[in-house]
Formats: sequence, structure tokens, C-alpha cells
Amino acid sequence: MSSSDPERSSEAGYSSAAGHSSGPHTETEPSAGPADALPSVAPRLRALRRQASLTLEAAARAAGLSPAHLSRLETGQRQPSLPMLLALARVYSTTVSELLGETAVDRDAVVRAADMEPTVAGGWKYWQAGASGRGMQALRVHVPYGSQGDIVRVHPGEEWLHVLRGRLRLRLGDSTHRLAPGDSAHFDSLTPHRIAAEDHDGVELLFVHTLLQSPTAALCLGPTPGDLS
Repeated sequence: MSSSDPERSSEAGYSSAAGHSSGPHTETEPSAGPADALPSVAPRLRALRRQASLTLEAAARAAGLSPAHLSRLETGQRQPSLPMLLALARVYSTTVSELLGETAVDRDAVVRAADMEPTVAGGWKYWQAGASGRGMQALRVHVPYGSQGDIVRVHPGEEWLHVLRGRLRLRLGDSTHRLAPGDSAHFDSLTPHRIAAEDHDGVELLFVHTLLQSPTAALCLGPTPGDLS
């Protein structure tokens, strides 16, 4: 990349201006000296940002940082805190382990029913049906009747679901679909979508999504701009 590259010039400008402006956030981490620096993190942060085709400004905004502070992280002048690493991992669709350069441990290919501990959030119950930390997350989900039926979800990635028991009402954009046991749906999750059980006993689903490291307790719950039915 030549010295006239606008992105590099912007990054250099943010780095040189770090002592004069901290941006919209209060950032109090001490400068990383040679003894306590994490040398592999800074170049990896920059490489992952560019791999994601994000400008310094766009990545900083998505992670809740100022561009000046992200520039300092990418040049090794600051050490990232754990919350910053978590935020950046989410923005770059990766894991904190990858940001730190850790070698991924071998994952078991088989998930036993006895190891599927349920998680309850918002009335829904989730069982992890696949290994954590992968690019595709698999869950078994029970959706009770009348729970979260008015919550609209919008997030990057794809979703696939398969109805095991009960009947499901799926709202995709301006269309409403009713799914019976054995029916499936596969859609771009940037399409506003809403899931509700049709039966009083609820509905049970197999659910796969590609949003990396999304916690099952959150499942990317989006805004609720009103009733779209």
C-alpha cells in the first residue's frame, strides 16, 4: 500500500492525534510498554478489520470505541481490555481466542443429550446442540405460547429452523408463514423476522444460525418497532 493510501493516512492521523483527542469515550488504559505489550494483538486487529472490509471509523463505531483509540490498539500503543476484545470479536465475526492468537482446541464432534444443559431467556428454553465457538451454531429451542411474539429480530447472518413439535408462526418481512411439524425455513436474518408459537403447548424447533459467538441467552433480539402482523 502506498503512502498516499487514504486509509493509512487516516490511521496515521488518528494515531498521531491520540494525545490530543480521546473521542467520545473515556479511555484510561495505560500505554502498553515493551514489557507488557501483547505484540500479536495489534497487527491481528488491523488484519481482521481489513479482512472484514471495514474502515477504522466504521469498526470503531460498531465496537463503541473512538477511531483514535482503535488506532492506538492497532498500532500497539494501547492494550485492549476484555470488554474491548469481546466487542471487536463480535464486530469481526470471530472469537477472542483468535484475536489473541490462541490455538483452537479440538472440539468433540458429538454432543450428548446428557450434556445439553438448558438455558432460559425471555421465556424461551434453549439446548446447545452443537459445539460452541464454531461459525455455525445449532440449538434445540422450545418457544412457549405468547412468549416474545412481538419481538422483531434483525441481525447479520442466515437462519435455518425445523419444526419438531407444535405449530409455528413465522413473520418474514411482510409475509406470514405457518409451519407444521416437519416444515423448515431458511432465510437471510437481515430480513426482519418474528417467531411465535401457534399452539398453547408451544413449539419445539431445531435452529441453526451463522452469527458467530451469539449467546443463546440473547439470540440477537432486535428492536420492537410495533406490531407488524
